[in-house]
Amino acid sequence: MSEHLTFSITLRPEPEGGYTVRVPALPEIITFGQDEAEALAMAKDAIELVLQSRRERGEPTPSCDSTLVRSVEIEASA
Repeated sequence: MSEHLTFSITLRPEPEGGYTVRVPALPEIITFGQDEAEALAMAKDAIELVLQSRRERGEPTPSCDSTLVRSVEIEASA
């Protein structure tokens, strides 16, 4: 039986287009996609590669991603 893990990711729109992707639970991951679908696919590939590498080195695999992502609104100064 395969185990399913869920990871939070952040997608930051870039001025030149596309999205930079970060995975808070796996800080070594920074990837990019030209659109949201590609960014999500790149994130999935990167997560799988990092977890495989960690297993090969005998490092623990995060079992649960409890990262909370929220927005905070502030008043812009004039």
